[in-house]
Amino acid sequence: MKSRKEEKAMEIVWQTPEIRPQRQDYIFRDGRRHVRPYNFEFICHVKKRWAGKTIVDLFTDEFKGRPYDYYVSAVKSGRIQVEGVMVPVSYIVKTSQKISHFVHRHEPPVMTCDISILQEEPDVVVVCKPASVPVHSCGQYRKNTVVGILEAEHGLAPLFPIHRLDRLVSGLLILAKSSSKANYFRQQIEGGMVQKQYIARVAGEFPEQEQLVNANVIHDPRECRSTAEVSDLCDDTLIKGKTACTKFTRLSTNGIHSLVLCEPVTGRTHQIRVHLQHVGYPIANDMLYLSKHVNGRSTEGMGADRTAVNSRPFLTSGFCENLSTGHVDPNEDFSIDPMCTNCPNLVPKGYDVHEEALWLHCVRYSAPGWTYECPYPDWASVT
Repeated sequence: MKSRKEEKAMEIVWQTPEIRPQRQDYIFRDGRRHVRPYNFEFICHVKKRWAGKTIVDLFTDEFKGRPYDYYVSAVKSGRIQVEGVMVPVSYIVKTSQKISHFVHRHEPPVMTCDISILQEEPDVVVVCKPASVPVHSCGQYRKNTVVGILEAEHGLAPLFPIHRLDRLVSGLLILAKSSSKANYFRQQIEGGMVQKQYIARVAGEFPEQEQLVNANVIHDPRECRSTAEVSDLCDDTLIKGKTACTKFTRLSTNGIHSLVLCEPVTGRTHQIRVHLQHVGYPIANDMLYLSKHVNGRSTEGMGADRTAVNSRPFLTSGFCENLSTGHVDPNEDFSIDPMCTNCPNLVPKGYDVHEEALWLHCVRYSAPGWTYECPYPDWASVT
């Protein structure tokens, strides 16, 4: 018979978003910041288009990251519940019902780079975001985010990002410490009062004269990719994209690559990346928008994965590389969950270890009454 101590040790503590990240949640290995896998309760409510499906079919159709057999076992064991109770695999879901999915959560790793605090004010904190780290909780990321790491390592919470940087983009990130301050910044952004500046290292010799690109941007969320669309006044074809405008100015070039100042007038998804591709000078390590044959320009060995290794990141006190085996001694860092589809690996299945950093960096945000700046990265030297 088990003792009370043994029974208590076997109890699973299911975390929720209200349980905040802690410093001890992170594992540093092979140049990457990992999150120790943890038990987590995902909660969702049945949408109208889900109603009428069996609980197993709902998960199989809508959450394709795990196989059908897993969802059958999860329902039978109570890892998937409806309104807090176990249901049979044949259970038909109804609109608005609360569904809980109890999982052993494995977050993707990010590069081991410090989040440098550039400036801290009573109601604002300004940081240098490293590439590979998402700004806030999204997808598989919750603790391995800028917001999560700042709370765990600096006790900064709550934080409200007032603008977004893609996960692969580095540079200036402004976060408000209150919702009222965040609304103040957002009103300025929506009112067109904020000027934004980025730098990019692009393939080829960028034109010396300033380039103003007006091309609508169409974003495909399924493919996580945008395309540029140029309207023709003589064509009656319906314009699908959102209006987008970016100004580009060459700062330097060595004939193979150019350093370009990018000033987006609008803020569409992947706007700078797709506009640079549109004019024929894509970011030199952007494998999503860099075609295999870019007008004969030299792009060999410039993938974002190689850049992360060969270009020393700046403003960091830690080691920052793009190396990891992903498999660890399970008894060393975390407990194995027999139902987990990722265990015994530390890294979740399907994680792409390649693109970790882009040669795109936010350097300046300004508006009437304030200006924030971030230093240039090492790759910005093009001579």
